Amino acid sequence: MLEKQRHQLLLDILDEQQFASVNDLSSQLNASEATIRRDITKLAKQDQLRKIRGGAEVLNSSERRSRRPHLSGTAFLAAKEQRADVKRLLAKEAVKFCEDGEFIIINGGSSTYMMREFLAERHLNVLTNSFVLAQELAETSDNQITLPGGELYRKQGIILSAFENDTIQYYQASKMFMGTPGIGKFGVMESDPLLIQTEQKLKKQADQLIVLADSTKLGKRSNFILCPLSEVDVLITDSEADPELVKYFESENIQVILVDVNQPS
Repeated sequence: MLEKQRHQLLLDILDEQQFASVNDLSSQLNASEATIRRDITKLAKQDQLRKIRGGAEVLNSSERRSRRPHLSGTAFLAAKEQRADVKRLLAKEAVKFCEDGEFIIINGGSSTYMMREFLAERHLNVLTNSFVLAQELAETSDNQITLPGGELYRKQGIILSAFENDTIQYYQASKMFMGTPGIGKFGVMESDPLLIQTEQKLKKQADQLIVLADSTKLGKRSNFILCPLSEVDVLITDSEADPELVKYFESENIQVILVDVNQPS
């Protein structure tokens, strides 16, 4: 991640949380604590944050710019580096479900973003709320790309609309691909209500829901439930998945695909 990108994400995190420790920022941004300390010192000198013992905090309302709207959840640029090799394998498997000429939906996220490499030689009609994925596909493939209208959320790398009537309602797809912060007996989880609002609109326009979730996401809880397991058609995960959870998902009529993490990526 470039320093400029990391600085922007650091400020976005502070804008959301008001203050954060060096350890927390290091974890969220996939950077060493030494790097984060240097970032905090540099941004403090630029009057973009206040350096405090063990971390940083936002400037008060009279000292800083107006707060931007934000979403809860991991920053995209940091998330895409976590278990990247496994996510790439899941994405490769996901693209096998696509047939040239199909209309598909790809929800924004670090796992679905990895599909870009394997879609490069395909000819699909893709609706995605991920502006980073849309940009990559526009530059590297002949796929037809559609973006919904809405506001740009840089931290997550997505476009979301708060309006009920937008371009999503005019798009009909055979499949929707999405990642998740967690999936278990409770259903498919999400981190923010605004994400749920958009994802449910997208899901209504697709015949099948295909979830990409590496084994660390299985059984993991998040803040909100997007949908019950009964609405999931396919779960693509990896061979390190808990066998008992795999059996449970299959008992819920979900096709579970286990990708071998030991295969060459």
